[in-house]
Amino acid sequence: MLKNILAGFFCLVTILTVNSQNGTEFIGQADVFFKTYVKEGKVDYKSIVKNPTSLHALLEFAKRVKVSEDNMAEYQSFWINGYNLLVIKSIVENYPIKSPLDKAGFFDVDEHDIGGIHITLNDIEHKMLRAKFPKEPRFHFVLVCAGLGCPPIINKAYFPKTLDAQMEEQTSIALNNPEFIQVSKNKVRISQIFEWYKGDFTQDGNNLTDFINQYRTEKLPDKVKISFYEYNWSLNEFK
Repeated sequence: MLKNILAGFFCLVTILTVNSQNGTEFIGQADVFFKTYVKEGKVDYKSIVKNPTSLHALLEFAKRVKVSEDNMAEYQSFWINGYNLLVIKSIVENYPIKSPLDKAGFFDVDEHDIGGIHITLNDIEHKMLRAKFPKEPRFHFVLVCAGLGCPPIINKAYFPKTLDAQMEEQTSIALNNPEFIQVSKNKVRISQIFEWYKGDFTQDGNNLTDFINQYRTEKLPDKVKISFYEYNWSLNEFK
């Protein structure tokens, strides 16, 4: 009996170790990919279309990676990087395209094989991330939907050890960007992201201004009038 228990334990440890190593290798390869094909917050789709080998190999590897919520940073890093890569893959498969919305079912119908499951982009965002970590609004600044209305994609992967700092940095960059938060006298126009996901930003009795001011160098007035500008779904392509 004891031998069986010990054998099972060591088998589990081996599986967890292999999965962790696979996750680490995947993120390392993703980092190389982003450094190669992301420029000035946009994606060089034309170059990827000409040579998609590295993207295909990376996502083929991602099919075998399994992460656990018990390791929150690794779990979130995997799904954030995975989401951004799958968005790029979907654009490449439909290129040339002017917007992800030009492909019906881009976010909510088309399924992808990643992390041992078949899943849509929407389900990665809403079920694997937002639903499991409802107190984390910063996902909206690191998940990039291929539209110019999104905060810019970074030219590196999100790593477990630096994830919190990277999410904090990207949120700060977005909320101090005069195009993303448009201030004019006592009026402020903000992204529809804040309208669509208002509940994510107004937890614990805070309002939208409270959340935005956590990251703003120049604070918004408390009683500022806020409106939402139309989301720009044009492709975030580097030209």
